[in-house]
Amino acid sequence: MKMLVTGSCGFIGSNLCHSLLEDGYSVIGVDALTNNYDINKKKKNQSKLDVYSNFEFIDCDLLGVDLAQFIEGIDVIFHLAGQPSVHNSWGEDFQVYTERNIVLTQRLLRAAYEAKTARFVNSSSSSIYGRVTSTPTLEGDEKRPISPYGVTKLAAENLVSLYGSEFGLNTVSLRYFTVFGPAQRPDMAFNKLIKAGLNGERFTLHGDGSQIRDFTYVEDVVEANKLAAFADVDPGSVFNIGGGSPVSMNQAIAMIEEILDRKIEMKMTPLGPGNPMRTTADCAAASSHLGWNPKTDIYSGLESQVRWQLEQV
Repeated sequence: MKMLVTGSCGFIGSNLCHSLLEDGYSVIGVDALTNNYDINKKKKNQSKLDVYSNFEFIDCDLLGVDLAQFIEGIDVIFHLAGQPSVHNSWGEDFQVYTERNIVLTQRLLRAAYEAKTARFVNSSSSSIYGRVTSTPTLEGDEKRPISPYGVTKLAAENLVSLYGSEFGLNTVSLRYFTVFGPAQRPDMAFNKLIKAGLNGERFTLHGDGSQIRDFTYVEDVVEANKLAAFADVDPGSVFNIGGGSPVSMNQAIAMIEEILDRKIEMKMTPLGPGNPMRTTADCAAASSHLGWNPKTDIYSGLESQVRWQLEQV
């Protein structure tokens, strides 16, 4: 079978490509190598995929090319490309978020429909929920994003579901809850926290550390994508993908300090807009319909990420 992975050189995309290649699938990875963070880190992810004979890499911006040439003959599209970061979405580059998260998704959906692609697996986000009134959060709960990023991810997910319900395209959206692990983006909290610990630097902590996140290990996210590619589910289905062990940021910091065997100096700053105090996923639907359950606990996952970051030094 032939798979297409957009955002193949990114954090989750590169991990997914590696797993698919190990499973023996033919994989086409597409990435624009945008400068939202150091391009050399993305190229390093790509180089680890290039060693596979069943991998083909295409460097292009999917917003400006004929998509039919990539999608013809593809069995499953895994759509992970997009513009990340809640914090940065408040800036002057909001148009970048609308283009890369909404417009690009619509273009891919249209091309997938015309090519009669068997399955379209979309990467969504827990950011679409906003400040929830109760936890754990169910897929059918109210969605009121509190960041421009969350707004664009909700719009994109709605498009994916519409192509399922209105056109019968076999789409599935996975709402990720705070993903971490090897190859994590350098702008994400755990990467910066571990780096600060290794280099004896201060870590900028947003808020007082009491905010709780349902941290989800990247290999569990990869497994959810693979199961979603073949599960017998209704077009337009949506599933929460959470780690199953929500902890506060303070608890996570204490774990990393224990793993590194050193204290990390903190610089406290306000939590800032767009950040809820708690995110916790109810993943019963993913368990029932996809056969998916998280396997890696937060501490073991952090140990793996620390090992990976030590290898990058």
